[in-house]
Amino acid sequence: MRSLFLAALLSTTALPALAEEPTQTLRIALAEDADILDPTLARTFVGRIVFAGLCDKLFDITEKLEIVPQLVTSYEYTDPKTLILHIRDGVIFHDGEKLDAAAVKYSLERHASMAGSTRKAELSAMDHVEVVGPLTVKVVLKTPSAPFIAQLADRAGMIVSPKAAEAAGKDFGLRPVCAGPFKFAERVAQDHITLERFPGYWDAANVHFARVTYQIMVNSAAKFANLQAGAVDIAERLAATDVPAAKANARIKVNIIPSLGYQAMNFNISRKDGGKSATGQSALVRKALELSIDRQALIDVVYNGVHTPVAQGIPASSPFYSPDTKPPARDIAKAKQLLTQAGVTAPVPVNLTVSTNPDQLQSGEVIQSMAAEAGFDVKVRATEFTALLASEDTGDFQAELVGWSGRVDPDGDVYSFLHSGAPLNNWQYSDKDVDTWLDAARATTVDAERRALYAKVSAKVHADMPVMYLYTTAWVTAVSSKLSGFQPVADGIIRVKGLALAK
Repeated sequence: MRSLFLAALLSTTALPALAEEPTQTLRIALAEDADILDPTLARTFVGRIVFAGLCDKLFDITEKLEIVPQLVTSYEYTDPKTLILHIRDGVIFHDGEKLDAAAVKYSLERHASMAGSTRKAELSAMDHVEVVGPLTVKVVLKTPSAPFIAQLADRAGMIVSPKAAEAAGKDFGLRPVCAGPFKFAERVAQDHITLERFPGYWDAANVHFARVTYQIMVNSAAKFANLQAGAVDIAERLAATDVPAAKANARIKVNIIPSLGYQAMNFNISRKDGGKSATGQSALVRKALELSIDRQALIDVVYNGVHTPVAQGIPASSPFYSPDTKPPARDIAKAKQLLTQAGVTAPVPVNLTVSTNPDQLQSGEVIQSMAAEAGFDVKVRATEFTALLASEDTGDFQAELVGWSGRVDPDGDVYSFLHSGAPLNNWQYSDKDVDTWLDAARATTVDAERRALYAKVSAKVHADMPVMYLYTTAWVTAVSSKLSGFQPVADGIIRVKGLALAK
């Protein structure tokens, strides 16, 4: 009898309650579809949001923009060109393989050398990687690199399963295998991406959902309606025109935070037929187009004034921002004078590609109206966002509106777009001085020297204008008032770990 009593007591009071398995689904509305879900090849901002649930990185950034370890526990430079990374023990990939030093070496080398990699410029300072212990990696650089750790806090620092990547080859992005809190489940193009909770995640105690569904909602009105109805829990890039109504709704919390990135008009200056246009052939024509645009009016009309005019790729919040490179005031008379100086006759045709997002289409129409007063005939062509990126890759565009979400180190905002031969320099801009300054800004760790070099880059690029920077964006993210743990970060990434939804 005594033994039965003890058994009953232990079964009811002495043992701790088992942790309840998460059952809820977190629903996130994305403004467009992601491109390929392979961190080596991917380009889109919304892809980075999905990767935040799928692929842990060597480092991450905090809401204070501090770079902190994620898959590493610590690191040190033994000299300016030798970086030692100590990898977190006990981490496994979604396929059950161990994440160790060899896997880190494999991923870094894949990012740096794989055909079509958009990480090549980010890791171009890397000479080679050595495994010096089961959980210790040595990265040897060609030259000292001030932004190198910051590069590892984004897709260049995402570690993929070598076994899965080798087996899948070029199709790895169809069913990616990483070591994040959620694993890939399914994808329906232009509709949704679903991830399922990974029980073997190293920090599983901070994962409170059974799955995450990223729902593609290009139409901003539909996105807001779904948020109001409780059909989604988070809406990224809520339309600025919906902010007043969202703030008035007790079931919604609105977060507005300045970003690290920008919106710009990119010009094809040397590729295919697009580069043979007036805007492609003449910086004077591009400057005239800039002078026809009132950036603040554009922001006020389309975005209720939430963004900030800018004329460089580095935001004003950065210590490397150059106050000498400012957006010029709109000047129609001078714009016409520059067109005459360039030897072109009005109306000057400009084919402007924009995405099908309503705000981008409206921005194109506002620019069209403004530019007409200076003698430009802007024709706005709307296309799905990933198709827009594809036209960049092939050079099949004349001018385009596209944004960049920004990076914590300014190198991530300019190098890959402006250095000769860099993978995201789809307009094929090439200037020896700019290349020299960008390389030198990477090689020095002295902030004053980097600041002076980036100031030169900003001034020269503004004069040549392969890219017309329009404004620094603000992230407008709206979440259900039932959601806890959401912390907006200036990179705009929605980090799903730590989020919870009241039942």
